[in-house]
Amino acid sequence: MTLHPTTLPANPDFDPAGWLRLARHLPSPNCDDYSAGTRPELLVIHNISLPPNEYGGDGVERLFTNTLDPAEHPYYATIAHLRVSAHFFIRRDGELLQFVPITRRAWHAGVSNYCGRERCNDFSLGVEMEGSDFEPFCDAQYDTLKQLIAQLKQVLPLLAITGHEYIAPGRKTDPGPYFDWDKVAGDLPLWQGSANG
Repeated sequence: MTLHPTTLPANPDFDPAGWLRLARHLPSPNCDDYSAGTRPELLVIHNISLPPNEYGGDGVERLFTNTLDPAEHPYYATIAHLRVSAHFFIRRDGELLQFVPITRRAWHAGVSNYCGRERCNDFSLGVEMEGSDFEPFCDAQYDTLKQLIAQLKQVLPLLAITGHEYIAPGRKTDPGPYFDWDKVAGDLPLWQGSANG
């Protein structure tokens, strides 16, 4: 039995392993343990759609569970080798999927920097919004995200919310210009980076 260093206070929304009870669970192998005693402090918002700019399929689920068929779409052949994940994925209709328990580290941020701290995976949670840089997100997604943030704040010492674009500027652009930060304002302070990281 593996013991994970992150422990959660008792909460009816989460099981002791860190799975949100109301989310659909699709365990990803692409995760590992946080350092002993570490509890996530940063929430990182991303966007994703597979195939690009197409919604509703199971491409994201299969990417995060290492079951993407590279022959199914030309773009899949370029990414099927990746070993990536996020804690949560919010579909256009607001459905919430969870791939990694919040007690474990998902592989979502890559090379990144928050307030001078590198390797944001080491102290963050990743939330993927089904979408792209080129069109607005849906109200149902914002509603789910706000509810998720409220639930996470009950069990984790979250300090800020940010976008992948702010912790990996020049390398990433998501969640992009159509993500409406005002719709989640007040739930967590927004960190938009600085010249010093």
